[in-house]
Amino acid sequence: MAQRKLTEQELHNLAMNIVGKQLEEKGYEFLAVNSELKKNPQFVCTKHKKMSFVVVKSIEYPGDPSDIDFFRADLNKMRDHALKFDARTFYAAVGLVNAKDYNLPVYLNEDYLVDYEGMIEIK
Repeated sequence: MAQRKLTEQELHNLAMNIVGKQLEEKGYEFLAVNSELKKNPQFVCTKHKKMSFVVVKSIEYPGDPSDIDFFRADLNKMRDHALKFDARTFYAAVGLVNAKDYNLPVYLNEDYLVDYEGMIEIK
């Protein structure tokens, strides 16, 4: 069977699953979920009656998920929008890399490594 590289949408969905599980584990309740690429936020959720907007990005190696500056303009725009709803804004960047060879893409049904240190609040 030939290897098939994950599409940008599939990588995005994988990142959303990782972040979504973390949100559930932390007790967030989902109000809305949006998996459309380049349409933010991906999650609108609440915890202790406080609304949060979560922007999820999948970052393929050699990209650096901790490089928030690359998305700063989009994140500031989302933060300004969230403030209208008295909501907090979080950025969740999920680094993904082929487990066997960092120079190869992430393939369907093959091992991959995750570089995710949690959500960063955008203030």
